[in-house]
Amino acid sequence: MTPMTTVQQPSRLGVSQRVAAALVAFTLGVSVLWLSGFAPISAVHNAAHDGRHVAAFPCH
Repeated sequence: MTPMTTVQQPSRLGVSQRVAAALVAFTLGVSVLWLSGFAPISAVHNAAHDGRHVAAFPCH
């Protein structure tokens, strides 16, 4: 059996594209946290509960 070797490919994204992707991810994360802070707790709980069911993760 021959050993497998991996070749690392250089990233094809430039610095500006990485910064843009990081800013989009940060903005999305802060938006979710900010919006869930103003939502009723039952709505946040039900959304998380439904997400567990969608992911086929047992919760009961």
